[in-house]
This record gives sequence, C-alpha cells and structure tokens, in this order.
Amino acid sequence: MGLLTGEALWTLAMVVVIFLLLVDLMPQAVQRWSARYPPGPVPLPGLGNLLQVDFQNMPCSINQLRRRFGDVFSLRLVRTPVVVVNGLAAVRETLVQHSEDTADRPPMPIYQHLGFGPRAEGVVLARYGHAWREQRRFSLSTLRNFGVGKKSLEQWVTEEASHLCAAFADQAGRPFSPDVLLNKAVSNVIASLIFGRRFEYDDPRFLELLDLMQEGLKEESGLLREVLNLVPVFLHIPGLAAKCFAAQKAFMDMIDELITEHRMTWDPTQPPRDLTDAFLDEVEKAKGNPESSFNDENLRMVVADLFSAGMVTTSTTLVWGLLFMITHPDVQRRVQQEIDEVIGQVRQPEMGDQARMPFTMAVVHEVQRFGDIAPLGLPHKSSRDIEVQGFLIPKGTTLITNLSSVLKDETVWKQPSRFCPENFLDAQGRFVKQAAFMPFSAGRRLCLGEPLARMELFLFFTCLLQRLRFSVPEGQPRPSDQGVYSFLVTPVPYQLCAVPR
Repeated sequence: MGLLTGEALWTLAMVVVIFLLLVDLMPQAVQRWSARYPPGPVPLPGLGNLLQVDFQNMPCSINQLRRRFGDVFSLRLVRTPVVVVNGLAAVRETLVQHSEDTADRPPMPIYQHLGFGPRAEGVVLARYGHAWREQRRFSLSTLRNFGVGKKSLEQWVTEEASHLCAAFADQAGRPFSPDVLLNKAVSNVIASLIFGRRFEYDDPRFLELLDLMQEGLKEESGLLREVLNLVPVFLHIPGLAAKCFAAQKAFMDMIDELITEHRMTWDPTQPPRDLTDAFLDEVEKAKGNPESSFNDENLRMVVADLFSAGMVTTSTTLVWGLLFMITHPDVQRRVQQEIDEVIGQVRQPEMGDQARMPFTMAVVHEVQRFGDIAPLGLPHKSSRDIEVQGFLIPKGTTLITNLSSVLKDETVWKQPSRFCPENFLDAQGRFVKQAAFMPFSAGRRLCLGEPLARMELFLFFTCLLQRLRFSVPEGQPRPSDQGVYSFLVTPVPYQLCAVPR
C-alpha cells in the first residue's frame, strides 16, 4: 500500500479533528437538550469553560457568573460537568435534603503522587463508601474519647492557650504579625491529638512542618492545578507533578517520619496514648481483613488530613478574629467587659462559660461568617440524578457549593457585607444561631473537626482577650478587612500590638 498523499493526509486530519469535536460536544449537546439542565456560559471546544473562570480568584468568578445565570448554573471544565449551587435554599437542598446523593467526592488524580489510592484515601477527600464511613467513625470516636484517664482535649487547648498568651506578651508591645504564633498554637493542639505531644515554638522541625503546610496551601489554587486534575495524562510527564506539588510531597515525607518515630514507642499491650496509637491498634485488629481501611497507607493519609485541615482553617479564623478586634476596638472592649464579668482575670476560660457569654459567642460566630475562609468548601459529586431548585443535575456531576453566598446572603443577615456581631443577637441581646451559618458545610460531609474547631476558637479567643489588649501599631494605617484568595481566604498581612491588660 502506498503512502498517503498530502491531500489525503489533510483530509484524514480534518476527519479526526471533526470527530474529536463531535465527541467533545456530545455531552454538552445532550445536557443542553434537556430544558431542566442548569444554564451556564457556552463552553469552548476541547477546553469547556476552563478559560472563562479565574482560578486565582474563584469566588469572584463564581459570583459574577451567578449574577448572569442565577443560583444554580453549570460549567464544563474540559470534559467534566460541573454545577455551582448558590444561596441558602439551593445549598441546603443540595447538601441536606440530598445528603446521601451528594456525599461523594469527585476523583482527584493530582493527589495520587502523594500516596492517595484504593487503600489510602484518608477521610477528607475519600470517596463516599465503606472506607470513608469507617475512617470518619474512627476519627469522631477518637476525638470524643481522647485523653481518657489523662488530660482532656479541653485541657490541652487551655494549656496551649497559656503558651500562646505568653508568646504574645513576649513581644513587649512591639508590632508583630500574629499568624505565625497562631499557627504554632493550633498545630500543637492537633499534635497532642495525633502524637500525644507538643512542640516548642522554636523547634526547627516544627517550623519546617508549618512552612510546608503554608506552601502546600498555595499549591492548591491556580489554573495549572486544575488542568492537571482535569487532564491527568499530563501527570505522567516526568517530574511535573513533583515540581508543581513539591511542598505537599515534602509535607507527606515529614508526616511519614513522625509516624515512624511514633511507631517505635508504641506498645500494643498498653491503652492508646493518642490517635496514632489508636489507629495502629485497629491495623492490628484488621490484619487478614481485605475489606478494612485500617492499614499503614491510610494511616499517613488520615494523619495528614487531620493535621493540615485542622491547623490551617482554625488558625486562619483566629488571624481574622484579631484583625477585627483591632479594627473594631469598641467590639474588643465589649468582649473584654463580658469576660471580666463572667470569668474574671484569674480563672482560665472554660467551654461551660459560653452559655453566659452571648456577645462573645456572637463575635466568634461573626468572625467565622464575615471572615468566610472557605468560600467554596470542598467539591461534591452526585451519585444519582437529583433535582435542585427545579433543575435536573445528572449522576456523576461535580458540585461546587458556594458557602460564601450563604454566609453573606442578603435575604438572611442584618448586615451581610460588614462585620456586625448583632447578626447573631436578638433584640434582647441573646445569642441566636442562624440556619445560614454553615462555615463547616452541611450534610453527610459536615466537617468532622467542627467540635474541636469550635472549642479552639472560643478558648483561644477568650484567653487572648482576657489577658491582652490589641491595637493597630502607632503610625500604621488601619488594616484592610478584604481577604486574599488562595484556596482559603486569608487577611492581607498585617501587624498588631499586644499589651497586658
């Protein structure tokens, strides 16, 4: 058979291109033939809406598209169908009414190079099923039972809060950035839970671990990450994944080292000292059971999930909290007055104090609402066809829930676009929790660390304000309350002064 002529090659190339375009457009056509499929911007062949979304500032892009297409709209990222859900009614319908059908996670191939796989999915990003249920149940029970016969988790937090206050006081009123010290304190609470120990604030390995977590967070946003996730064939390019996710890989290596060291002191004949011991006990029990998710590979994933998710979100919220205290000194004074009346300046705050501190509770909740650190939450995936606000969402669709649109819903909040503790107070000054308060998401995938986070936020916040007065450094401008998006929303870097009360 002779070689193809130039004209034949050109014809063949055109046929292949047309075929690929038809294959690419077929899902779009099928969806748009259904009048009940959510509207959205017209996707480009091959790319979908990939270039129409700003992945450096996803919340802004989502809100702009919402204004055009409504509370439930669709995107297509390469060949992945995505539906974005906005507003209290639509988000509750998706996550609560359809909790079983939206509890799955979409596949994330980019994490395979970190060790995620069939036997190691962790708990935060794990697919919905037996392994996820088993690990979530284990994590929740360990959180509940932690410290039986020893220090309770509340005692760990309170003691760490004392170390944190001392570190703040050591700044002797000089201007400093609070985020580093807050990261250390919150991380030590997680370390006590996972490894039964705390790190000194100047421990070199501890500092490296925190730096890697911060760098890894930056790797979680941007167009390149999305392209690698949506077109996983690119992950096979030698060295590309290692370069793009170097900090996350190094963080996992450090987790491996800490687990290896901890395993050397583990005694299976003794009661577990911490979560790692408890997990190792379960691994022993599960030997010979191929259905169990308790294995060495999954241990590192669960530890990494709890360490990274538990540290970054809570410390970032506290960074917002202190920012609002220096930009709203009247609110700071009212919180401190309530602390003095209920707790005094000698006794350490306790979780039982919350019931008698409505204004402080309102402030802590408002910090979470207005700080809005996880505006889009984590993605979900529909495991069967569902209906939301009259729209049909097919099985296998990736779901993005715009939690920011709930936390700042203009139909719910008294003052949605400004820091206002009265959003959580009734006319008599009593604390009122609102249905639209869902910074921890909702439904089956409600953040498993919510009880620990609520404990840390209240105890760290009240301990700091009990002992210290915070202010904007003299001569510096008032810090901005506008955040910077990088997977989480963090404040623009700022400094404060802390002096003993």
